[in-house]
Amino acid sequence: MKKTGHSFKIAFWSVLITLVATLLVLNLTAGEKRIEQHIERSYSVHDPQFRRAMGVLLGPPVVEGNRLTALINGDQIFPSMLEAIRGAQKTITFETYIYWSGEIGAQFAKALAERARAGVKVHVLLDWVGSQKIDEGFLQSMEEAGVQVRRFHKPTWYDIARLNNRTHRKLLVVDGKIGFTGGVGIAPEWTGNGQDAEHWRDSHFRVEGPVVAQMQGVFMDNWIKASGEVLHDEAYFPALEKRGDGAAQMFSSSPSGGSESMHLMYLMAIAAASRSIELSSAYFVPDRLTLEALVAAAKRGVKVRIITPGPIIDAKTVRGASRASWGPLLVAGIEMAEYQPTMYHCKLLIVDGLLVSVGSTNFDNRSFRLNDEANLNIYDEAFAAEQVKVFEDDLRKSRPITFEQWSERPLKEKVFENLASLLALQL
Repeated sequence: MKKTGHSFKIAFWSVLITLVATLLVLNLTAGEKRIEQHIERSYSVHDPQFRRAMGVLLGPPVVEGNRLTALINGDQIFPSMLEAIRGAQKTITFETYIYWSGEIGAQFAKALAERARAGVKVHVLLDWVGSQKIDEGFLQSMEEAGVQVRRFHKPTWYDIARLNNRTHRKLLVVDGKIGFTGGVGIAPEWTGNGQDAEHWRDSHFRVEGPVVAQMQGVFMDNWIKASGEVLHDEAYFPALEKRGDGAAQMFSSSPSGGSESMHLMYLMAIAAASRSIELSSAYFVPDRLTLEALVAAAKRGVKVRIITPGPIIDAKTVRGASRASWGPLLVAGIEMAEYQPTMYHCKLLIVDGLLVSVGSTNFDNRSFRLNDEANLNIYDEAFAAEQVKVFEDDLRKSRPITFEQWSERPLKEKVFENLASLLALQL
């Protein structure tokens, strides 16, 4: 009898270990085929073919007539977002990765709840992982007021793999007419003006015009997945008139469809660069193809400048994995700099003073292949010029890293960075 019981225990634990191992492998696997070949340079960013190709390959077409406003740090970002919410007349759709506790979270919950009580249809989509620190009182107050709150990819024991696919998108659309996207989450770290280590540097963007309909469409993509509800009437998709002179497109990526869109966009933009690339990246862990594309751009004379976080960062492993890859970039003449005053959470690409890409996407494998992401591509020289000025202001607050400094860093740093780089597929 004891022998039978012992055999049963062995069989039970074997099955359990096999099940856990299988789920772990599924959880760490990116589902779709990857881009494996270098993107050849066939045209420049200013060539009309570039815009046509981006529209066809990324999905939505480039639309004219948009007004675009850059908002710097929480002191500008949150008042603008809250003003739009408080002025909503018909609908609010809001999707975010981070929603934690704190006064700013309370302000958003209060504003959203007030509009719902006033009869506005309010839909809030929170990532299950990113909103783990939310004050439950915020959720209760919103739901009691009539706000529809959904959590994206709450894990189940039979489908734990979905835990690795998170919505990292940051979208707010009010009345189908005013849109916001960029890098901020709803947490105390994003308040203030980047004045110290507890208040981060970030950018967000307010949008009016025809491209807002595309932003709404991106929100609906995940709202349908989370709720099964299709929101499609005039309150969500009104006729939109031109509000400015900017051309733009809003596109998305997801492991459940089009997971390579972000990766493809970056590779195409880098390949098409003729003069300059400015990249602000909170989490910069480039893969082989992206490294090769940046090096190739520098070798053909493109001035490449990259700002990443310095010692003040919320993910030391990511910084380590990033620094491990810098050798070929520095040798090619690419300028690398680390932001010093606080955590640098910006996500922005500027190419040839024309294309500006902003949104939720980090320069790493998690954003390229594992998360649901959304970016706004803006084709406007005046707007790009403003963003280059902002980039250069950030650059003045950053510490440049030379190849000599990088190669002579302490051995323990090199060891840590190379170990961290082994986790690059999940960072």
